[in-house]
Amino acid sequence: MKNILTEENINKLKEELEYRMTVKRAEIAKEKMEAAAHGDRSENAEYKEACANYRENDNRIQYLLTMISTAIVVDDKNIDKSVLGIKSKARVKFIEDGEEEIISITTTLDAEPENMIVSIESDLGKALAGKKAGDVAEVNAPSGIYTVEILEIL
Repeated sequence: MKNILTEENINKLKEELEYRMTVKRAEIAKEKMEAAAHGDRSENAEYKEACANYRENDNRIQYLLTMISTAIVVDDKNIDKSVLGIKSKARVKFIEDGEEEIISITTTLDAEPENMIVSIESDLGKALAGKKAGDVAEVNAPSGIYTVEILEIL
């Protein structure tokens, strides 16, 4: 699966990756050595915790490498403000209940659905992407299909 990210997102991921591969790995290695010095590893809770921390860090490193290598990087500096896309904001109306909301579209890494900041890769984000003010979008969500009207792009 390809994730749609901005250059800023990629830089943050690379920064975290560098930290985890150097500083964090060294910290965990030191913890493991100190815990191993306490004796029997089979019953050493500190050693087991250090090993778990190592695995957790390594899993995160693999996740970061995958995110960076499979990302589709979009240029968020030269975007068309007349259509919805990454870093867009719009006032929309949910047709079924008549409720109006301000929705921001962003990347997966910056999404906060509880605050109506939705990922462009979400069902709602996909349905709204490329739409203009006045357009109606059908959203195919796991809970069912619903309709959203774009009232204005902010």
